[in-house]
Amino acid sequence: MSLHLHPPFRAEHCGSLKRPLTLLEKRKDFDDKKCSREDLRVVEDATIKDIIRMQKEVGIKSITDGEFRRHMFFDGVFDNMDGMKYIEDVSIDKFMDYVPDLAAFKKNSFKSAASYICQGKMERTRPFYIGQFEALKAFTAPEEHKNLKITMCAPEWYHLRHGVHAYPKEIYKNDEEYFADIVVAYQQEIKQLYAAGCRNIQFDDPLLAYFCADSMISGMEERGIDHEGLLDLYIKTYNDCLKDHPQDMNVGLHLCRGNFKDGMHFSEGGYDRIAIKLFREINVDCYYLEYDTERAGTFEPLKWLPRNKVVVLGLISSKLSQVYCLLHDLLVQHAEF
Repeated sequence: MSLHLHPPFRAEHCGSLKRPLTLLEKRKDFDDKKCSREDLRVVEDATIKDIIRMQKEVGIKSITDGEFRRHMFFDGVFDNMDGMKYIEDVSIDKFMDYVPDLAAFKKNSFKSAASYICQGKMERTRPFYIGQFEALKAFTAPEEHKNLKITMCAPEWYHLRHGVHAYPKEIYKNDEEYFADIVVAYQQEIKQLYAAGCRNIQFDDPLLAYFCADSMISGMEERGIDHEGLLDLYIKTYNDCLKDHPQDMNVGLHLCRGNFKDGMHFSEGGYDRIAIKLFREINVDCYYLEYDTERAGTFEPLKWLPRNKVVVLGLISSKLSQVYCLLHDLLVQHAEF
């Protein structure tokens, strides 16, 4: 077997690692205003150094900070974007209940939830992930910097979740105008990350996997929403964000079906419904695809993968104790793909 010297590697992880108790407690103290941001950063630094050491010990080359500096995996972009406002109690009616995780929250009688809502013209006036990358560099050797992985929020994150409530019509006349400013922000961030030495980024996008779910498709059709057109818009947004990005920067796309406490997930459905567009139309180099349970379907959709792209199969889950029998059965059954 030949050595794999650049990302994606033969063994990867999706970027987010389980937070240790010390970090969870300190973040709660910070949220409760019982400690300073510097106090929190000291604990973040210590725990990140520990998980960097762990990744090296098990042979992971695309090292991340475990997203330990974030409250949620999708933090970083819209919480730092001018024009977006944090609202603690957005009415559940402002969320689209055909989106699987939002449907689950509504079913469990949630009346409101915190979110970021566009209330002005969006602009990137400060970095999103540069600080996290620079800190990661400081904790690793120079020869490791080219493989360090920065995970990024999906550009359509709040658009799908809020639908017609995603932005005021007096700010943006249509979705195209809304995404045009998001595209500029991502292009600026990617350019600055590259200048800082980053050569490996990964978009985290469970929302694209939701397009595999019958529940969301039927819910959109009931409301007269063109789900194929919306998926096309999101694909165009990705490609615009990545337009003219440096060719020696690896760009990955991670899809899963939502993972919540106690192993709760939000959607099911194989990649068949979106495979051609996912693999043939989005201009990324590799895909990190959830395949750790039957809910992700078969390997058959992988037949649409172009030869110049790579799939990293997400076969091992932190939520399941019995995985290897499933892995063996899947791989034997679908080896032809």
